[in-house]
Amino acid sequence: MTSATDPLSEAPTTPHAPPPSAPAEPSPSAPRWSLPVLLAIMVLAGVLYSWNLSSSNLNSFYSAAVLSGTHSWKAWFFGSLDAGNFTTVDKPPFVLMVMGLSCRVFGFGTWQMMAPLVASALGTIWILHSSVKRFFGHAAAAVAALVLALTPITVAINRDNNPDTLLVFLMVAGAALALRAVRDGRLLPLLGSAVCFGLAFNTKMLQGYIALPAVFAVYLYAAHADLVKRLVNLLLAGVALAVSSFWWAAAVSLVPAADRPYIGGSTDGTAWNLIMGYNGLGRVFGGEGNMGGGGGGGGGGFSGTAGIGRMFNDVLGGQISWLLPFTAIALVGGLVLRGRAPRTDLTRAALLLWGGWTALHYLTFSFAEGTMHPYYTTALAPGIAALCGGGGVLLLRAFRSGDAKRWAWVLPVALAATGIWSVVLLRRISGWNSWLWPVVALVMMLAIAGLLAHRFRFGTRARLLAAALAAAVVASVAGPAAYAASVPAAGVGGMGGTNPTAGPSSRGGMGGGGGFRGGGAGGAMPGGAQQGGQRPGGQNGGTGTPPSGAPAGGQRGGAPTGMPPGGAGAGAGAMGGGAGAAQRGGMGGGGRMGAGADSELISYLEKHRDGATWLLAVSGSQSASALIVSSGQPVISMWGWTGTDKAMTLTKLKELVKKGELHYVQLGGGMGGGRGGSDGVSAEVTAWVQKNATAVDASAYSKSASSTAGAGAEAGSNSDAQSAQSGLYRLDPSDVG
Repeated sequence: MTSATDPLSEAPTTPHAPPPSAPAEPSPSAPRWSLPVLLAIMVLAGVLYSWNLSSSNLNSFYSAAVLSGTHSWKAWFFGSLDAGNFTTVDKPPFVLMVMGLSCRVFGFGTWQMMAPLVASALGTIWILHSSVKRFFGHAAAAVAALVLALTPITVAINRDNNPDTLLVFLMVAGAALALRAVRDGRLLPLLGSAVCFGLAFNTKMLQGYIALPAVFAVYLYAAHADLVKRLVNLLLAGVALAVSSFWWAAAVSLVPAADRPYIGGSTDGTAWNLIMGYNGLGRVFGGEGNMGGGGGGGGGGFSGTAGIGRMFNDVLGGQISWLLPFTAIALVGGLVLRGRAPRTDLTRAALLLWGGWTALHYLTFSFAEGTMHPYYTTALAPGIAALCGGGGVLLLRAFRSGDAKRWAWVLPVALAATGIWSVVLLRRISGWNSWLWPVVALVMMLAIAGLLAHRFRFGTRARLLAAALAAAVVASVAGPAAYAASVPAAGVGGMGGTNPTAGPSSRGGMGGGGGFRGGGAGGAMPGGAQQGGQRPGGQNGGTGTPPSGAPAGGQRGGAPTGMPPGGAGAGAGAMGGGAGAAQRGGMGGGGRMGAGADSELISYLEKHRDGATWLLAVSGSQSASALIVSSGQPVISMWGWTGTDKAMTLTKLKELVKKGELHYVQLGGGMGGGRGGSDGVSAEVTAWVQKNATAVDASAYSKSASSTAGAGAEAGSNSDAQSAQSGLYRLDPSDVG
């Protein structure tokens, strides 16, 4: 016998939407356990997302932009990397605006920056639970919330200041509103859905649109309205989508190029080029400043070779794939079960939406030839979670039904596939929690045996079923939970803020706890990343690749001494969080921003700034962002994140120097140097600086350089080779001919 509060007795959602005069939600009272379970999951998620957060390395690229936005409203609007508004980050600024407002109110620091993102992550769980509950019931909603909360890559990225946390929140809100519009046929929820996806576009551009075809297609097919009304509503939603998507790009275009910062990531300094190129088709096909392309490899060396099996490889498998086998079976089984339902069947509509969400993200991420970071796959998690909950409950109802015995085997097979794949993933990592995979295998086998015993009427049916289901859930989430728990336990996952991941290190430093720590931009960098994301030469440093046109000698005033290989000046050190790192300039809330720059260099530059707007100009955004966060002062990134931006030209440099707005330039810079404007722009700038500027001896701002200068002189050619990689130069208006 079942009761109204028994989660297994919940009837499927009615296949027809209620008339407009009906209440927006079903009226039956919720089971007593539903809200406490949701709150417990929210508390668990809150701990995972925020525990030990102050010790985490955030992405200094975004930290610098947030800090700059607290100093300048212009920088806040454009998403500028520096408060002087020389160049922007390579993303639209919506997430920076959100974090920036929080830091303007509460001060700049880790918690102040991360509070709105943690709140967004918890809000995503709440919204997904609410949406799944309407269409599949409370038990399905609880499972969906738990799966989403424990997805390893989601835990890792929700502890970081990358845009993906807010992106997923907005997309899930848009999907939930679209399903509400399907349910009641009203226009307002559909418009709200379009606005959410438009804001998602302004968070990470075209990635915010990946699920949009499934959302609009489900509304067109299943909404409770006649065809003409559905088409008109979609047309109006398209208008709302366009306005909410392109308002920022349009506003940027209205500002003359001379009065706005260079749009980072673009090839011509415009937002439209960024939309279509670097953050658009370039992500899928490679090129346009992205790595990969050409059909070979793909993924920029971060996520393995592009192809249908990418989500299951050594890099991504432990981050996102644990429940993909169950998801596929649950989706297909659920659609078959609802195959003869009317067009407006809400259960099928929800399956189609979340199934389309999952399929579109899976295919896009699997075959992307451009830059493909593991944390992008967090966008898969809501679809997987919703299908595990909703589709799983449908399979359970079919399993319990005595009408079709063939369905008695589908749920056990889905659980068996989940258990087998969990064991495979856990056994990939030698020596890491080696006890876990046998326990998962044993518990899953007992769960399946219990289900079959219940189905074929052995033992105490109700209690046996409850115990078997509980064991199946535990065995299914044990592996993801272990990966997820490693992130707050270690304080940071994977490669820190630049490329966060969860779990143990699986290949090339691409794993979690105990992986890449350290300051600066950290981790894998464009232009020198190996498979798995490790830079050549070591985990957190090594030998970078200087830009074309890096100094090759002949510096005016003598070659600076004490420069290490790889392009980072002895004092510039903006890439590392080594000894002597100073975190100043508004680090009010504590925590590690993922940046560390030599305090001696910063002190020297501030002392000799002479009224300049910018403290320094460096080759790439990684170096610039570390210096901005450490000093709190504007620093120019001449050629952007990948080194292909054309933000700094010789004409612009001369103008800045002539006006007294810039006095110091550091050439080289290793990480982020790239090709320097793609077509030799940096070579022209470098040659002019070498010919006209005065090289600053490293001993002027670095005690360690003073102590090693003699040794470098004795080394002869070694010292010359080192100093040729990078140099700090002083420029004055008199140097401009």
